[in-house]
Amino acid sequence: MTLHISFNEYLTLKLIIMDIEFEEYAFATPFYALSVTLRDQVLRAPLGLEFKLADLQEEWKDIHLGAFVDDQLCACLVLCKVDEHTIKMRQVAVHDDMQGRGIGSKLVLYAEQVAKDRNYKAIILNARDTAVNFYKSLNYTSVGKPFTEVGIPHLKMKKAI
Repeated sequence: MTLHISFNEYLTLKLIIMDIEFEEYAFATPFYALSVTLRDQVLRAPLGLEFKLADLQEEWKDIHLGAFVDDQLCACLVLCKVDEHTIKMRQVAVHDDMQGRGIGSKLVLYAEQVAKDRNYKAIILNARDTAVNFYKSLNYTSVGKPFTEVGIPHLKMKKAI
């Protein structure tokens, strides 16, 4: 008897046994290109926005992190230096088919460790209003009042690491 399962069911089984790899990848590499595509699909396209060259040109100096299942990028984020003690987390994206499975949480925790290993003391971010509770569950606290960015409500958040 042969068991047939869909690709999504296969990925779910892989995640249950925690077969997720987290890696840093460099700017202008194939993984970077995949991350730009993922960020565009998840974060920009739903708002009717597209990346422009100017949006990406400054990312050469940032830290690019990804979550991989079977060598397939399923989540990514960018860390940008603010000052010697603070780093900003931005462009956190999880593939639509992989959301709600804990990958984003694990990627954020991995990013916190990467930042801590590089002697940063705090992470800041601008959370979309739909993601505020996600970050609160990871012990981020709100800073200031809500504001609008890319046409949607956001809240600045911070965490000491």
